[in-house]
Amino acid sequence: MSRAEPRLLPAGRSAILVECDGLDAVIELHDALARDLPDGVVELVPAARTLLVAVDPARLPLESAANWVRRAVREALPSASSGAGDGARAEEPASDDDLVIDVDYRGDDLADVAAHLGVTAEHLVARHLATRWRVAFIGFAPGFGYLVADDWPFDVPRLDVARTRVPPGAVGLAGAFSGAYPRESPGGWRLIGRTEAALWDPDADPPALLVPGRGVRFREARA
Repeated sequence: MSRAEPRLLPAGRSAILVECDGLDAVIELHDALARDLPDGVVELVPAARTLLVAVDPARLPLESAANWVRRAVREALPSASSGAGDGARAEEPASDDDLVIDVDYRGDDLADVAAHLGVTAEHLVARHLATRWRVAFIGFAPGFGYLVADDWPFDVPRLDVARTRVPPGAVGLAGAFSGAYPRESPGGWRLIGRTEAALWDPDADPPALLVPGRGVRFREARA
């Protein structure tokens, strides 16, 4: 199946918004751009279907930035440029640089999620632990990373009525994503555990523990 050609749209005087046909294309394009950042690129901000490329126009004019993005599209998403290919994204191997997050798997929704999926709670936890996750983008709240994985087999519905209070560090599932709440907030994800990791620290550099492109593995916390 061929991919749609990404659209490049101006976003003010110092950014380009790239519209892609899905999250896989965003991830591949983000990786390609991040490997070869020219001087003048300020930030790459991926989302579910878009990638914002922020630049300093004094060092990198917008047209030059657009040409750089177009070259990356041709190289990273050849099926979009040529109309060929199946659009599949190769699974990346585990890396020593993967972030390891300890989780206490006693979440309020663990049993209900497992029952909905037709598996045991132990099986669900084991799959979550065995999966190599990747930060696709940051959203919802500062430091809230949307984690994806090619081999994660489950699609988990959100709560019909969101909780008014989710504790910081709560680890949850929603759709094909996993994630952890960096601070107390409302939320509709199904909670399967909790971590003590500092997911957001405004005094740290960077303040977010999870950054787009980072590999993540979960490890069961021992009491």
